[in-house]
Amino acid sequence: MSAPHIPSSTCLDGVRWLRSSRSTGMNNCVETARPGPGPWAGRVAVRDSKKVTGPALTFSPEAWKEFLKGLN
Repeated sequence: MSAPHIPSSTCLDGVRWLRSSRSTGMNNCVETARPGPGPWAGRVAVRDSKKVTGPALTFSPEAWKEFLKGLN
């Protein structure tokens, strides 16, 4: 099982963090990434855009889809 918590998002070398297209540019949103090979492969990583070196949480793709469905 993959670890759900990443102590620092900088542990995810080479990932491309994506910000919502609805972001206002004031850094008051979250960013997501899809980690490559390693302990978090296949998970969705989420971090606070105000603290880019802070922790990140990971979710299974299924859990992330359910979360997004709940927003609508």
